[in-house]
Amino acid sequence: MSDSTAPDPGSIMFGLSRESDERSLVAFVQLFSQPQLLATLVPRLHDEELHGLVDSLTALMRRHMREEEYHQLFLGERP
Repeated sequence: MSDSTAPDPGSIMFGLSRESDERSLVAFVQLFSQPQLLATLVPRLHDEELHGLVDSLTALMRRHMREEEYHQLFLGERP
């Protein structure tokens, strides 16, 4: 799946295999992070939901990424 092509929502299916779950999660997150969707959803979140989402995503990155990966991949810093 290329970065310039929006994922097909119909291709998202969980529970078949680890490989398809990973592809589906990537597609799901790409669809979720579309600017128009976020511009609509984020202002509607309660404070607890907003903070909970940030806390969950941050915890995942801390658990599964090295500090250098976080700085390069998430923050876009050059090594």
